[in-house]
Amino acid sequence: MRFLLMLAVIALAGCATREPAPGGGAAARTVKITPVGSHDGEFCAFDRALIFEDPDGTRILYDVGRTVRGANDARLGKIDGVLLSHVHGDHIGDSHQASANAGTCAAPDISVRDTPNSNTVNVVLGKQAPLVVGGEMHFFFQAKVKSLGGDPAKLVRLARFAASTSFGGVQVIGVPAAHTNGLPAAFLDKGQADLLAANGLTAYVGPPGGFVIRFTNGLVVYLSGDSGITSDMETVRGYYKANLAVMNIGGAPNMTGPDEAAYVMNELVRPHSVIASHANEAGTQGGKVLPNTKTAAFQRAAKMPVVVPLSGRTMEFDGSGRCATGC
Repeated sequence: MRFLLMLAVIALAGCATREPAPGGGAAARTVKITPVGSHDGEFCAFDRALIFEDPDGTRILYDVGRTVRGANDARLGKIDGVLLSHVHGDHIGDSHQASANAGTCAAPDISVRDTPNSNTVNVVLGKQAPLVVGGEMHFFFQAKVKSLGGDPAKLVRLARFAASTSFGGVQVIGVPAAHTNGLPAAFLDKGQADLLAANGLTAYVGPPGGFVIRFTNGLVVYLSGDSGITSDMETVRGYYKANLAVMNIGGAPNMTGPDEAAYVMNELVRPHSVIASHANEAGTQGGKVLPNTKTAAFQRAAKMPVVVPLSGRTMEFDGSGRCATGC
């Protein structure tokens, strides 16, 4: 009897120390992803922003845009780092939504102006969270942050293609994107702005980019930015081994549409799951995907599960890139 009791104690000890299966059970280590859009529970025209929360508590905000309602937006909470793919107004934030659910899903009310500072810089300063950019963008943001009383050495980080930076146990890597990156004149000093505007120009601040984020549970997320199709995307699969992607699907005249985006996912990146982004439409109503939308077309064309980011609805992904809950 004593021998059998000893065996039972050993078995119980083994169960107590065994690692939980990926994606299984309440103790599983998942990355939480929360969309910060314009209309609660919907996927709308200006929705870009996502908050990623690692199991170690690190929280990263991607592409602030126009739907984050400034640094005091209660949805943000603690932010450790901010990522910006490029400086177009709908990503850097030339303005932001006046209040929750203001305007329509197809045309949100973005009447609060953020120029010349930008919604991104206001959030970075308000949260004292370092901004990560690629290309030559860091020069502009260092000057902007300094002019507003911030510490550019602390609050602006450069991550050019294949370079990286870390927040806690989370690694952020810069990767290429095929797009443009002209800074609108409204973000510049008046003299510079007037000169550029008179000549129909924007200020070039280096190439746009995307990111790969490596989380502590093994999840590797590819953030496409506003990219067209490029062979560099194969590197995201081949070298970085991304198993979850956030892919732009907005279409002409700016980027990949749903069919092109599906090709990128199916043939080049091949993640286990993909989150639709930048649809430039009211993609849902009542939280359900509307037929005859780009969002619906992308879901049909992609060979892996397409997750629609509904504002305020937190999703959780395991280390393999599969949704554990909330999708």
